[in-house]
Amino acid sequence: MTRLYLYFLLLTFISPVLGQNECSKWKSGQAHEKSNTLTVAQIDETKKYDVHYYALDVSITDANTDIAGTGEIHATAKVNLDSALFELYNTMTITEIRVNGTPVTYSRNATAIKVPVNASPGQAFIIAVDYNGTPPTTGQNPMGGSGLASHTDNTYNVTTTSSLSQPFSAYEWWPCKQYLGDKADSSSVKMTVPSNCKAGSNGLLVATVDLGNGTTRYEWKNNHPIDYYLISVAVGKYDEYITYSHPNGAPNPVMIQDYIYQNPQFLTDWEFQINETGKIIELYSKLYGLYPFYDQKYGHCVSQIGGGMEHQTMTTQSSFDANLNAHELGHQWFGDHVTCASWADIWVNEGFATYSQYLYLEHMVPTARAQQMTAYHNSVMQYLDGSTYVYGTDTLNTFRIFDYRLTYAKGASIINTMRFIINNDSLFFQGLKDYQINFADSVATGLDVEASLENASGVDLSHVFEEWYYGGGYPTYNLRWNTVGHDLSLEITQYPSSYWETQKFTNPLEISFTRENLPDTTIRFQVSELVNQYYLQHLGRITGVQAIDPYDWIVNKSDTIIHDPNFTATPASGTTIPDVEISPNPTDGPLLIVVRTPGKHTLKVNDSAGKIIIEKEFEVETTVDLNQKAQGLYLLQIQSEYGKKNTAKIIRR
Repeated sequence: MTRLYLYFLLLTFISPVLGQNECSKWKSGQAHEKSNTLTVAQIDETKKYDVHYYALDVSITDANTDIAGTGEIHATAKVNLDSALFELYNTMTITEIRVNGTPVTYSRNATAIKVPVNASPGQAFIIAVDYNGTPPTTGQNPMGGSGLASHTDNTYNVTTTSSLSQPFSAYEWWPCKQYLGDKADSSSVKMTVPSNCKAGSNGLLVATVDLGNGTTRYEWKNNHPIDYYLISVAVGKYDEYITYSHPNGAPNPVMIQDYIYQNPQFLTDWEFQINETGKIIELYSKLYGLYPFYDQKYGHCVSQIGGGMEHQTMTTQSSFDANLNAHELGHQWFGDHVTCASWADIWVNEGFATYSQYLYLEHMVPTARAQQMTAYHNSVMQYLDGSTYVYGTDTLNTFRIFDYRLTYAKGASIINTMRFIINNDSLFFQGLKDYQINFADSVATGLDVEASLENASGVDLSHVFEEWYYGGGYPTYNLRWNTVGHDLSLEITQYPSSYWETQKFTNPLEISFTRENLPDTTIRFQVSELVNQYYLQHLGRITGVQAIDPYDWIVNKSDTIIHDPNFTATPASGTTIPDVEISPNPTDGPLLIVVRTPGKHTLKVNDSAGKIIIEKEFEVETTVDLNQKAQGLYLLQIQSEYGKKNTAKIIRR
C-alpha cells in the first residue's frame, strides 16, 4: 500500500558544514573481532578463559614511548586449563611472569605468550607480567606508529605521550587479550610520570602520590566493563580544567575532567567548545539514555594525534573542534558502553558516532544540519559501490574498517534513512535507548540494532539492512508526471549505481511539488519496484516538481524530471490515499492537515489531560501551530459534516 504524507516545505537557513570528522583518517592507517597476529588455533586458546580485570602499573614520560612496569590479567577459566595464552609485542623485554604470585617459565612465539595455569572451570587466576621496552615505530595503529606514541604540538609547544590501541595495537604496549567479546569487568591504570606532568586514564582518579624522586604516580580506577582497546594512557604538561553536566536522571552532576595543555593560549582558543561538552552530554542522555558512566566522569586528554580516540570516560583529542567533540562523545554510548561484536560490524560504533554529530547539529546548530547530511551523501556517492558491513578478510584491513565513505558517512546516512522509514522520532529513539539497555556493558552487531529498532517501532527494517547495510551502491531516480485538474499522475523509475551491487532499493521517497494558489507540498511515496506509478486526487493544481528527496533522507541522485502531458498513471494494485493526512508528526510546532472527503470539517486538539486546546472549522486543508504548547502527546479529532470521524495522536517534540 502506498502511504502519502504532505508537509509544509519549510525554509532552512544553512551555514557552512563544520569540519569533517577526523576520526576515520588516522584510525584507517591500521579489524575482525580479535587479534590479527595470532593463528586461529591460538585465538581459540584465548577463548578458554574470561578476563574480569586488567591492572597496569607503569612508568612513562611525555618525552618518549619507553615504558616499564607490570601488567596484570585477572581471569577465570572456562574449561580445564593447563595453560593460558595472551599477547605482548615480541621486542618487549619480559623480566618475570607470575601466576597467582608464583614465578613461572613460559613460552614465547612471536607475539603469543603461553604460561602454565592449573585451573578448573570457574576458577580464578592472576597473570602478572613485569616488562619494559619501546613499542614499535611502525605498528598496527592508524598513525603508522605504535599503540603508544609521542607527539609534539608545535602550535602550543607541548609534547605528550598517549595510547591509541584500536583495533589491534594494545599488545604493542601492554600484555592483554585482544578479543572484542571479552570485556573486562573493571580496570585500573597507575602511571608514574615526571612530577611536572599529569597523567590521564579511564574512570576516577583515586590517588595522586608524590614519590619524592621527581616523579608522581597517578592512580586511576574504572569500575565499568571495558574492552581492551579502550584502556588508555596520556601523559603531558597538563592543566586540569573541570566543568559539570546535569543530565536528567543522574543522581549527581557529572564531572567533566579535561587535561589541557599548560600553555594559557590553549584555553583561550578552545574554552567555549570545551564548555559545550556538558550540554552535549545532556542532549545525548535525552536521546540515547543517561550517560552510561555518570558515576565516574567524562573528560579529555589533549594530544596531537590528528583527531580523536574515544577512550572510555576520557577521550584523547588533538583539539576541541565541535564536530569532533560531538563524535567522540557519541562513542561513549556507541562503542564504549555497547561495543561492536566484530570489526565487520564497526558501524555500530562509527556510524552512530557520526550520526551523533548530525544530531548535535540538529539540536544545537540547526543552520548547519542540512548541509552536514548533504556532505555525508556526497561522500558516499564519490564511488558507485561499497557496503557498510565489512566482509571477509577486510576485517583485518584497517583502511577498510575505518573507511570514512562507507563506515562513517554511509553509516550515518543509513541511520537517517531508518529514522525516516520509522517516521516517528519517539519510537526511533526509544529503539536506540532499548539497544543501550539490552546490550549494556556488552557487545552487539548490526542485526542487534535492527532488532531493537524493529521491536520499538513495529516497522520491518530487514530490507534496509539487505539493500543498504550489506548491499552497496545507491539509486538514481527519474520522474514522469502529469496533472488533470487537481489530480496527479506520477511515475518514479530507479536504476542502480552499479550492476554488481544492490539492484533495487525499496525505501520511501519524498517529492516536493509546487501548487497554484496553495503552499508547496511534499508527498511521501513508497517505492517498491524499479518502475512505480501513482495516481493522486484532490491535490490542488500541481505546477511543477520542486525536488526529489528535498530533506536528504536517502542517498540518491536524480536524473530526469519530465512533464508528459499525455501520461496517465496506472497505480499499482492496493494503492490507497488516506482520508486525512497530518504532517509532520512528530512536530516541532506547525502541522498541515489535509482531508480527502468533501464538505466542512470540525477540528479539535486535546492535550494529554483531555482538555480541548484548539477548535476550528475548515474544508480541504488547515494548519495548527503547537509551537507555544508543551512537549508531549496530543489527540487530534476531525469530524466531517456528514458524521465521519478521524483521530490521530500527535507528538510535540
